[in-house]
Amino acid sequence: MSDFGKRIRLNRLFKTSSHKVLIVAFDHALLLGPIDGTVDPSGQVRQFAANGVDGLLLNLGILHECVDSLAGHAPPCLILRLDWTSAWFAVENGGRLRSELLVQPEQALQNGADAVLTYLFVGTGDFDFEAREVARNAQVARECERLGIPMIVETIARGKDVENPNSPKWLNLHTRMAAELGADLIKTEYAGSPEAMREVVQTCPIPIVILGGAKRPTEKLALDVVRGAMSAGAAGVFMGRNIFQAPDMPGFLAQVRGVLDGKG
Repeated sequence: MSDFGKRIRLNRLFKTSSHKVLIVAFDHALLLGPIDGTVDPSGQVRQFAANGVDGLLLNLGILHECVDSLAGHAPPCLILRLDWTSAWFAVENGGRLRSELLVQPEQALQNGADAVLTYLFVGTGDFDFEAREVARNAQVARECERLGIPMIVETIARGKDVENPNSPKWLNLHTRMAAELGADLIKTEYAGSPEAMREVVQTCPIPIVILGGAKRPTEKLALDVVRGAMSAGAAGVFMGRNIFQAPDMPGFLAQVRGVLDGKG
C-alpha cells in the first residue's frame, strides 16, 4: 500500500523538513459552547487564514459555515476532528466515560480535509473505556492508511491513576501508544520544562506538536510554552484559546511565528 497520499498531505502542512508548524485549534465549541473568541466563527477563520497559520482544526459542521472565509488566501491545511468525548468532564465528576466517532475519515476527505484528528485518553482507571479508545483509534488508523490521509492523535492522561498528567511517565506512555496504533503526528501536553519535554520528543518515534491548553494569564507565559517546545525539539504548536482569545490576535500570531522561526 502506497503512502504517497499521506506524505503529500503532510508536506502541505510542514512545507520543509525544518519548518515548525503553527496550527490553530478551533474545535472547542463542541465541548464548551460559544466561549469567548468563537461567537463569530467565520470572522475568526478569515483572520486565521489571512495571518498565514499552517493548519486549522475544525469540526465538520462549522466548516460548512466557514468555508467561504478561506477563499482569497493561501488556505491553511484543514484538519477535521472526528470524535467527541465525555472524558474531559466525566473523569473529574464520576460520570460515564464515552468517546464517539462523529465523522468517518472518508467523509473528512470528501469535505477537503488534509488530515484528521482523534482523542486518546489513558489513566482513567476504566479499562473498558480505554480498550474502546485503543480499538477506535486503531480502526481510524487503518482507514486513514487506506485513504492516504494523515492521522493526528491528541493523547491525554487524566483520571484517578494520574497524579501529574504532564510527567514524562504518562507522556511517554500515551504518545508511544498512538505511534504504535498508526498515528502520523501527536498533539499532546507540555511537560513543564524543555528538559522533560525533550525526553518525550526524543523517545517518541513520530513528531510531536505541543498543545497550548487553557488561556494563560499573560501572552509571555503562552510564548514561554512555545519557546520550551522549540527548545525540546517539538515539531510545532497546536494553540487554541491563547490565540483566538488574544486581544490582538494578528500581533500574537506574529509573535508565535517569530518564536517558531527562531526569531523571538
